[in-house]
Amino acid sequence: MHRVRTLCLLAFGALALSGCNLVVMNPSGDIADQQAQLIVYATVLMLIVIIPVIALTIFFAIKYRASNEDAPYEPEWHHSISLEVVVWSVPMAIIIFLAGLTWVATHRLEPYHDIKRIDAETPLDPSVKPLTIQVAAMDWKWVFFYPEQGVATVNELAAPVDRPIEFYITSTTVMNSFYVPALAGMIYAMPGMQTELNAVINEEGVFKGLSANYSGEGFSHMNFEFIATADEAGFDEWVQKVQSEGEDLDLDGLSKLNHPTVDHPVQYFGSYDENSWNRLVNKCVDEDDLCLNDMMMADALGGGGIDGLFNREQFRGLCSAENPGAIMALIRPGKQDLEKDIIAAMTDLPTDPRAQN
Repeated sequence: MHRVRTLCLLAFGALALSGCNLVVMNPSGDIADQQAQLIVYATVLMLIVIIPVIALTIFFAIKYRASNEDAPYEPEWHHSISLEVVVWSVPMAIIIFLAGLTWVATHRLEPYHDIKRIDAETPLDPSVKPLTIQVAAMDWKWVFFYPEQGVATVNELAAPVDRPIEFYITSTTVMNSFYVPALAGMIYAMPGMQTELNAVINEEGVFKGLSANYSGEGFSHMNFEFIATADEAGFDEWVQKVQSEGEDLDLDGLSKLNHPTVDHPVQYFGSYDENSWNRLVNKCVDEDDLCLNDMMMADALGGGGIDGLFNREQFRGLCSAENPGAIMALIRPGKQDLEKDIIAAMTDLPTDPRAQN
């Protein structure tokens, strides 16, 4: 009776699993497909050791059980050169082969590198330009910017089949993880930084995207749909839909969008401010925030002290600002009223303030 019950449970489990969509092992993108193959190869290599060990464990447990009086009893046995050779050489060979396989695959699938092919049978056409998509992880939603098309969306991503995609990824709050299992592996989204992912989708459909890194209250709702259109025409239709149905996203709207929300609905923006991505990466979405790149430039020039003011004047041609104002006017454009005062102070500086020490 116990055996029948066990068999029934196994059959039920197999039936239940047969309805699962194991997307990681059956993806729709070439990068994810290569990653799935790597999982299979690594698993098979490890099973070369695991299966014999399990089988021998069962064999020895049965053969040398206490009730089996016919089994040889050798209490003085302690060493076998042949057994040592097998025990050490086989795992070492597997580890060496697995290390080489992983090394090659890791460099081939480097997410920062441009893809080399569309799929296993289709080489990449050098004339095809990758689709650039900027991805921002917010609490608790995903915002996608299309700089070439001039549109933005919340919790909906789209791209045409067989066209390379170049993702630039950041976060406005805590570290997150951008993951579309059918497309490619997960890539971290980190505040104040920009990571990259190059991939391609090979099948038309609607795929699930999600956050793969716990980020707080709304984490479980931080999902989005990835729409893979059949061709460029279908993608253009999607872009036109976003443009016609979407509103304008200015910097004030971006600041409001950055506020935490849970289970945020899909939202379209027909246009957005060109400085949006720079502000998101440099963590200065709000007007009063000091951008990280401006802070780093100020620190590199000596900070806000007298040395900093002198260096700012000396290396003006190497900086990004064309305004002849002082560093305060550069990093805080809203305080132009201080520009004249600071320039006047700089005029009174000696040729090199450090020479007075």
